Amino acid sequence: MNSGTVTGAALSVATAGVWGAGDFAGGIATLRANVFRVVAAAHACGLVLMLTLAWLTREPVPPLSSLYWGVVAGVAGAFGVAALYQGLAIGRMGMVAPVASVLTAILPVLVGIRSEGTPGGLQLTGFALALVSVWFVARPDGNIDSHRGLGLAVLAGVMFGLFLVAGRQAGHHGIFWPLVAARVASTLLMLIIVAFSSHDSRPLRLALVPILLSGLFDSGANALFIAATRHGRLDVAAVLSSLYPASTVILARVLLKQRTSAMQNAGIVGALVAVALISVR
Repeated sequence: MNSGTVTGAALSVATAGVWGAGDFAGGIATLRANVFRVVAAAHACGLVLMLTLAWLTREPVPPLSSLYWGVVAGVAGAFGVAALYQGLAIGRMGMVAPVASVLTAILPVLVGIRSEGTPGGLQLTGFALALVSVWFVARPDGNIDSHRGLGLAVLAGVMFGLFLVAGRQAGHHGIFWPLVAARVASTLLMLIIVAFSSHDSRPLRLALVPILLSGLFDSGANALFIAATRHGRLDVAAVLSSLYPASTVILARVLLKQRTSAMQNAGIVGALVAVALISVR
């Protein structure tokens, strides 16, 4: 096992943890304010963070191609968030969340295999176990009584997968400036969605703290993901990062005292085993 593989895997697991924390904070915020206003404000906070880090680290401005890929990543991510939350809003969380989570990793895995070759047998086993585990973690108890929202789940997963692929392309010449471009694009897009959405009278200030945390965690996780792809394979980074629902579930258990089901516990254990298998090279 070489140091690059270990570093890439560690950064990918960190990405999943921080992404899950961002989703947890975003979920709290959406209980207090309109979801699209929450996402727009959170992405604006992320934009400020990325600009600050780009300035503090004195990262050189990358070629326009990296910024263009950053815009693609930002637009894809914004559409993914919009599709995911709209799918969840129609009451089919038991189907939408796991489908979106699993599909998030599919496109990057295909791209990674095509560009970098097929990974080893243990890693492929880890990929399969990770996808099954994230399904177990994200799917709550209860029967899925309808396919309503399936199209939105598929769209969300594909858009998130495109975000990961585009983010990797954008990160060839930098981390923070490409994410500045991504956040500019996603913030503008979400503001457009807010402008055409139904009015919500609830004041945004009631959700400011979780919005701030959501924006900081989400953008921080994006930076960690790009760093992970610079130290290892895209498919490895994507699959490990797609385990983010486990972090959300654990935070809900610890902070909100929400009970986890036997299926979710099995998924969390499976995810830990998958991390070990994928990290071996």
